[in-house]
Amino acid sequence: MEEQKDRDKNDIFSKRVRAGKRTYFFDVKATRSNDYYLTITESKRKYQDDGFTYEKHKIFLYKEDFNKFMNAFGEAISHVKTELMPEFDFDQYDEEEEKEPSEPSSKKSELNWD
Repeated sequence: MEEQKDRDKNDIFSKRVRAGKRTYFFDVKATRSNDYYLTITESKRKYQDDGFTYEKHKIFLYKEDFNKFMNAFGEAISHVKTELMPEFDFDQYDEEEEKEPSEPSSKKSELNWD
């Protein structure tokens, strides 16, 4: 239990990106000496006979590598967008994050009880 509290205390920021059967988590964490690092986790839902499980892959990114990572990531994305697929509309995927299931539907009922 104490270990879980320490782990939660180290979580500074989290962003979830849903992408079909995959979900990506970007988590900023702190070390005991208040140094910061980023974890990037890909979680993929896999169906099995008795339900489903999650396959996870995690990358730890430390502050001294932030700029190198961002530059390489940007170059790779740019290469795909401008050299390999210049005519493709990548903006078509820029939708708002899915609503949480607990949110009420904004669609009004067509039944009128007057």
